[in-house]
Amino acid sequence: MLTRRILVLAAVLAVFGLARLRAQDAVQHMPPGADPAFEVSTIKPSNPEDMSKDFNFEGRIFRATNYTVEDLLALAYGLHAKQIVGEPGWFATTLYDIEGIPDVQGLPNQRQKYLMIQKLLTDRFHLTFHLEKRQLAVYAITAARGGARLAPSIATADDPERFRWQGRLGDLKVTNMTIPEFAVWFQKNVTERPVVDRSGLTGRYDFALTWTPGESEFPQFRRTGAFNPSPTAGDDPKAPPGLFKAFQEQLGLKLTAIKAPVDIMVIDHAERPNPN
Repeated sequence: MLTRRILVLAAVLAVFGLARLRAQDAVQHMPPGADPAFEVSTIKPSNPEDMSKDFNFEGRIFRATNYTVEDLLALAYGLHAKQIVGEPGWFATTLYDIEGIPDVQGLPNQRQKYLMIQKLLTDRFHLTFHLEKRQLAVYAITAARGGARLAPSIATADDPERFRWQGRLGDLKVTNMTIPEFAVWFQKNVTERPVVDRSGLTGRYDFALTWTPGESEFPQFRRTGAFNPSPTAGDDPKAPPGLFKAFQEQLGLKLTAIKAPVDIMVIDHAERPNPN
């Protein structure tokens, strides 16, 4: 059955081509109430010479490059790596390239993307887990004195949320995100501890954030050798400020170290996927 699914995926890609699949869904979105899964998917070890890291939907084609299971869990369930316990060692060290096609026509929204990854983890990695509450060291996002300086997003209701690096780590552009959504992506990409939203902000925003990364930031990128700091980092007086100062000066927000109760995912069972 698995071989047949792989052949179906290859056939779809070959017959239609990525460009045609993009065009087919250029203006079509999944129904908001749809409950999609991947109709077909492939999972294979990443190329050790490829240092790129990517997660995107190009038309209906989903691709994740150089992602660990820990990365997928953190994204799909909105967790930091420190909120995942009891996992086997390979969760954080084995890198995979994943491709898939949803079983529902149209572009998925953010919730549907995460739902498909959750189902992929269950179906292909045989993941089971339970949740607990524990007190952890976290960063809290709050409004700085004078209030937040964020522009309401100009995106439409159909535009996706985006969290993108502008050429290097530490030069960030965010589009159409709420602060809770931003916190999830920021903790997954940047910080060594979870990030919680205490800002009270409820809108969607577009903003940029530029800083010189510190030694504790981007732990997962440093693990894979994909860390690409600013060429002006170090002693250059023209280098961007550090993260905490940049948060306050550029966004009107504060990033404060506190302790708070957070969800913990306790892994009960998982298996490596069958090679394909």
